[in-house]
Amino acid sequence: MVQTTAFAIFPYPCIRIFEFTRLKLGRLPAYDQVLKIGRERKGAIFIDLGCCFGNDVRKAVQDGFPAENTLATDLRRGLWDLGHEMFKSTPQSFPTPFLASDILNPEFLIPVAPFTKAFPPTTIVPSLTSVTSLNVLHGHVSVLYMGAFFHLFSETQQEQIAHALAGLLSPEPESLVIGVHGGELTKGIWSPTGHAYEIFCHSPDSWKRLWEGKLAVTVFFDMYPGNRDPFHVMEWSVTRL
Repeated sequence: MVQTTAFAIFPYPCIRIFEFTRLKLGRLPAYDQVLKIGRERKGAIFIDLGCCFGNDVRKAVQDGFPAENTLATDLRRGLWDLGHEMFKSTPQSFPTPFLASDILNPEFLIPVAPFTKAFPPTTIVPSLTSVTSLNVLHGHVSVLYMGAFFHLFSETQQEQIAHALAGLLSPEPESLVIGVHGGELTKGIWSPTGHAYEIFCHSPDSWKRLWEGKLAVTVFFDMYPGNRDPFHVMEWSVTRL
């Protein structure tokens, strides 16, 4: 059983409660913008960071984003491989390239200053099938998607990651960073069952200040076992103007 095997690889709560069976990306308010970029922008690159089984990048491809322009990354390759088992696919039938690495490893992604229309990237976009590091894609990514990703990191790490992702984003107008993760009305540690499990949650205001962009509303989502404090989720997007 995929869920049992995946939980043994790493005991993420979302795996334990079968949250992976609910697609996230397609429910986000800016999803139509993602598909529009895929249809209208030549060579537009979509990256699913922290992809787990790859549910959401598969959704984007099914809905029309060119598969050859997609890339998936996660810390644990075993989860991606289980995605092929779950969806009865192969690397040939679903050819989105996958990279297993730590987003905080500078050899994989080092922060650089965001590119602008006045100062665009000067590097050539490599074939995604040959990419071994996101550093070769600085300034070339049209859509960066993260589902249930940011809340896996501390506040300082979240700031570091956001800075690094800004350097990946294309300076083309409407290039998009989009995601969904745990949030709170007031930023801080959410620990429903004591110190055994805790995450750092931004509030809508602190998240907006971090990105200085647009942010969707916080909505009630789910509860962790033993939780007496509801878990909220922020659905958000940041768009280049």
